[in-house]
Amino acid sequence: MLSKAWSLWYVDAPDPLAVLRANHNPDPQAALALAKQLHQDRDVQPILAGTLAGCAGPAIDEVCIGCFPGVTVLCSAQAARIHPTEIPELLVRPLASEHTYLVSFDVEHGWGAFAHWERGEFRRSFSSTRVYILEDEGLPLVWERSYWAGEHPVRWRAGELPDPQSLPFDPPDFADAANNEWLGFHYRGAAASGALGPGDIPICKFALHPKGKLPTSGLRGSADGGAHTTSRKRGLFGWLRGHDPVG
Repeated sequence: MLSKAWSLWYVDAPDPLAVLRANHNPDPQAALALAKQLHQDRDVQPILAGTLAGCAGPAIDEVCIGCFPGVTVLCSAQAARIHPTEIPELLVRPLASEHTYLVSFDVEHGWGAFAHWERGEFRRSFSSTRVYILEDEGLPLVWERSYWAGEHPVRWRAGELPDPQSLPFDPPDFADAANNEWLGFHYRGAAASGALGPGDIPICKFALHPKGKLPTSGLRGSADGGAHTTSRKRGLFGWLRGHDPVG
């Protein structure tokens, strides 16, 4: 169960879950190109091959990307914003995708957020802690009803006294529900038998360095937080080990 994630999904495929289930190796060159496009003021260095389970909440000087046919995921601290609509415009539609989905949460702070753009046009956003709504824009979606109706209450710890103004749901779970609605899988919670989980989605991780300060070696190995196939690992590591540092 992930405790934090800040992710943007760029989706053209009509069934993104089918794409993610299809055991595609992510395209590392496309991932590198996108990382450089979004960070033209930095030097970008491939450092790691892992899965979404271990890479969903990268540090501010890192970015994690998985490029699949019709589906691209970008995990970046720039998506960890309490006001989702304030993400940089470049991040809304860098690939001219049909749909852009933002899903971010931090369990430690009881915060969750999600947003949707269609062909670059804003449709819906929400962000809150357990008590305070930080952003609530656009029309609520049908799947949200059960959360607002109190059907998914916060699981308070023993001895923990809830604030009387607490929302009727846990914001990280609300954000995770958006992810399941749009992408077909959960970041959080035990996956049902045969269900797709973050550990099944391979991803490439990059370090972001100040211009002209790229180290000579940066491969760190893997960060799975879950298993993906040996062939996927071998393919990604082969690319990383054979790749020259990128300026």
